[in-house]
Amino acid sequence: MYRVAMLSVHTCPLAALGGKESGGMNVYVRDLSRELGRRGFQVDVFTRSQNPKLPQIGELGPNARVIHLKAGPEAPYDKNLVYAHRLEFVRNLKKFAERENIAYHLIHSHYWLSGTIALQLQSEWQAPIIHMFHTLGKLKNQVARNVAEREPLQRVDTEREIMRNADRLVAANPLEKAQMTWLYGADPAKIRVIPCGVDLDLFHPLPIGEAKAYLEMPKHHKMVLFVGRIEPLKGIDVLIEAMALVVREMDQLRKEICLCIIGGDPDADPEQMDREMSYLQAMRERLGIADVVTFIGKRDQSTLPYHYSAAQVCVVPSHYESFGMVALEAMACGTPVVASRVGGLTFTVKDGQTGFLVPNDDPEALAEKLKLLLTDENLRREMGHQASSLASRYSWSIVAGQIVAEYRDLVIRARPQVCCSDRTEPCTTRLGCSD
Repeated sequence: MYRVAMLSVHTCPLAALGGKESGGMNVYVRDLSRELGRRGFQVDVFTRSQNPKLPQIGELGPNARVIHLKAGPEAPYDKNLVYAHRLEFVRNLKKFAERENIAYHLIHSHYWLSGTIALQLQSEWQAPIIHMFHTLGKLKNQVARNVAEREPLQRVDTEREIMRNADRLVAANPLEKAQMTWLYGADPAKIRVIPCGVDLDLFHPLPIGEAKAYLEMPKHHKMVLFVGRIEPLKGIDVLIEAMALVVREMDQLRKEICLCIIGGDPDADPEQMDREMSYLQAMRERLGIADVVTFIGKRDQSTLPYHYSAAQVCVVPSHYESFGMVALEAMACGTPVVASRVGGLTFTVKDGQTGFLVPNDDPEALAEKLKLLLTDENLRREMGHQASSLASRYSWSIVAGQIVAEYRDLVIRARPQVCCSDRTEPCTTRLGCSD
């Protein structure tokens, strides 16, 4: 069976979600690796060590593990600075493979930083590369509001190089495939559209009363939920503005509605607090809704189904999303989603069926849809039912099956073998034949 070198350089799939660099990509790498392991693939996820006290090898599940490699400071670090330590990462990865006497059949890299590592290994290992970007630098720059939010030119140039040299590219939806072609000149023939998956064993509808009881939430409360990283790209400021409008127009329900924001560290010292978190906390005070908006910080993914199921609506107000993993998780739990009409969200959320799509950066439009779902229980219930039904099409079993088909094609193309079915000894080829 295949040995896969899965690269997630700047963020560990075991990290708690909602941190500065942990989000949908962590979930994707972790859950895909686990599903591949269950199918018998040997998967090693290589990531940068951010804590020297952690063991180098961590278990993800059967046949799947995480390997922490030293590359720069063993501490949380600006991901753009990780680029300067890529050669150290490559050296330590190769040392690990040599020490374990492992030869990998292919390299599956995620995000542009991992793509740089894959290109370094490609020629020496003679292993094909399959790459997924998760977000694209050029698109992030199109929605950046200031110089500080812009991605470096180095990232854009590297993304173009990866598209030119990788053997296979994965786009989460047809729009992302088109964007890679239009903006970077990628060859559409080597791009495969494969959506993200969702863990349906974990994310499924729970009785709303049970979910509220688990969270110690009053039965009569109506919760609007946000889950994700605390950064300008996520549009949380637009959501807070929308909630201020909702409260102003539904003052009689002020004590019964709340906006719960999962992500970041709301209790950090003022000197250490993330700039965006500080800005958003000040914003709720300025708008007079500090009693309505609650920041609860990072949460383990095992608790998220309770939050999704307890919510009247989950909001994804991003200025850019390549897919929208949070939207899919919420839908799997039977919760309607109101999302920006941008990127992959336009494919994940079915407008008027599983929730609503609203114009980007438009708090008034967002507030109108929130009021609908906060006041019309029949609508919320019907949309939630349709959301859960749609999400069932995105099981990891289905998604991983599509990834495996690409693995097989890549390995056979890269290493053609003579069929050994007439041999008496076990087949030792690298899956070049059906035996």
